Amino acid sequence: MKPIAYTRAQGLPALLQNRIAILDGAMGTMIQRYKLTEADYRGERFKNHHKDLKGNNEMLMFTRPDVLTEIHEQYLAAGADLIETNTFGATSVAQEDYDLAGLAYEMNVAAAKLARAACDKFSTPTKPRYVAGALGPTPRTASISPDVNDPGARNIDFDTLRAAYYEQARGLLEGGADVFLVETIFDTLNAKAAIFALDELMEDTGERLPVIISGTVTDASGRILSGQTVTAFWHSVRHARPIAVGLNCALGATLMRPYIEELAKVAGDVAVSCYPNAGLPNPMSDTGFDETPDVTARLVGEFAQAGFLNIAGGCCGTTPDHIAAIAKAVSAYKPRVSGEKFFSQMLDAA
Repeated sequence: MKPIAYTRAQGLPALLQNRIAILDGAMGTMIQRYKLTEADYRGERFKNHHKDLKGNNEMLMFTRPDVLTEIHEQYLAAGADLIETNTFGATSVAQEDYDLAGLAYEMNVAAAKLARAACDKFSTPTKPRYVAGALGPTPRTASISPDVNDPGARNIDFDTLRAAYYEQARGLLEGGADVFLVETIFDTLNAKAAIFALDELMEDTGERLPVIISGTVTDASGRILSGQTVTAFWHSVRHARPIAVGLNCALGATLMRPYIEELAKVAGDVAVSCYPNAGLPNPMSDTGFDETPDVTARLVGEFAQAGFLNIAGGCCGTTPDHIAAIAKAVSAYKPRVSGEKFFSQMLDAA
C-alpha cells in the first residue's frame, strides 16, 4: 500500500513511535470555571439574537476569544503536544439548535486560528505542538431512530452529515489545523460521513492531514451506542487509514480499561489514543467529576505501563492539572508498538 505523504504534522508519526504523546483535557470543564453569563456568549455582535446562547461554547470564538486562548495555553503549559479546537459542536447540524447554522464555517476558521496561535507560541524545535481540529458527533444519529415507536425513523441522512462535516473540516483546514480528530463517536455511520468528507476535502485541496478516530463506549456492554463492539468499530473505520484510533468520554479510566486493551490488540498497525473522563459525574466536585489529577494519572499510567498507548489525554472533568499529572505518569513508559511494521509506512513518508 502506498505510504501516506502528510502535508501537515509530518513529524507526528515519529513522535508517536518515540514517546507517548499528550493530548489536552476538557474544554467545557474549564469554561465553566469562568462562570460566563448570557452576555458573555452574546457579546455585541449577537446581543439581539432571538434564542438564548449561554452554553453554546462555540460562540466564544467570537465573543470571548481571550478565555479560549487562556485555556489552550494552560494545557500547553501543562505539557500537551496536541490541543483540540473548540469546535465539538461547530457543525451546521449542531448549530441549528440555536438558529446559527450559517456561522459554522466561520466558527471553525476562528477556532483553528486561536489554537494555531497558541501552539505557535509554545512550539520549539524539539517540542512542536499540533492543532487537532475536532469534529464532534452532532446531536443527531444516522443509524438510530429518535422515535421508539418507529424503528425506521431517522432525523438526519448521510449526505447531510457529509456536507456538514465537509464544511467544518474546510474551516479547520483554513484556520491552520494540523490533524483532524473525529471524536466521541457513538454512531459509526456518523463517523463514516465524517471520514468521507475528510477524504473528499483532502482530495479537493491536495492537503493530507493525519486523522485520529476516537469512539465512545457508552456503558458496561462494551459497545458504542449504535451497537458495535470495539473490534467491530475498528474494522468499520480502518479504511480511513487513521494515524491513531482510540476511545474517549462516557467512561472513566477504570471502566474503560478492558475496551482500550481490546482496541490495542486488534488495531495492530496504527497508534492507539485514550482520553477518559475524570471518573464518574459528581456535582459536588469542582470539576463535576470524581477523580482528582493523581487518581486519573495513576490509572492512565497503568495503561501506558501495560503497553496500550501512544496518545494519552483527558475528556470530561479533566483540567490542566490532570494533563500535567498524566504527562508525568506516562513519561516513564515507552509507547505501544505492535508488530515489526508498526508505523513503517508513515515513518517512511515523513
